[in-house]
Amino acid sequence: MSEKPFIIVAIDGGAASGKSSTARALSERFNLLHSDTGSYYRAVTAQMLRGGATAGDLPSVKEALAGLRLGTRIEGRSARIEIGGRTPGEEIRSKEVNDAVSHFAAIPEVRAALLSYQRGQAGAARDGGFAGLVMEGRDIGSVIFPDADFRFFLHADPAERERRRVRQGQVDQVTERDRLDSSRKAAPLSRPDGAVSIDTTSLSVAEVADRMASLIAPVLARA
Repeated sequence: MSEKPFIIVAIDGGAASGKSSTARALSERFNLLHSDTGSYYRAVTAQMLRGGATAGDLPSVKEALAGLRLGTRIEGRSARIEIGGRTPGEEIRSKEVNDAVSHFAAIPEVRAALLSYQRGQAGAARDGGFAGLVMEGRDIGSVIFPDADFRFFLHADPAERERRRVRQGQVDQVTERDRLDSSRKAAPLSRPDGAVSIDTTSLSVAEVADRMASLIAPVLARA
């Protein structure tokens, strides 16, 4: 009997396009380790702000990065980032972090610091006995895992995405964040060539997950 396949699923898209909800759904359905890279950038941003670094002051950013110690804590099926042995909490969803995260994420040195860490989550998934890794973000299928087994790009009407953020009790200027993320020089938000595009505006989480699962299930069913 052949070895069971280990898969990598890349999900990209703008803010509130449905990445996290569908990634969690796929994680549960197929026993995949869920990696939310947006939370990684938020955590690093919170750490930068805590240390007094500003996105417009590159020396302060480099100094903060030099002392950055990253680790991973697996909680259930989620790969949580640790910084200096600490798992960040709800402060990563604050307005201060929301306003700053796209600016820090546009800095090539910040992206470089997280590149190998993100790719390393595949090893964490293997070591944890998962059937694969589902990673969500803005450059997963284009930069982090361009050879992922499955690559999806989610998008939705901006007004609907704003409503989703309000329902989640969060403040997030999704259109402005998309503009910043799409226009940055380092790994901009874009639909990777060959990725499956899904408009989630009028779809439920279950419907989006079902569309993805219809492609994933046959591969994992192979013995």
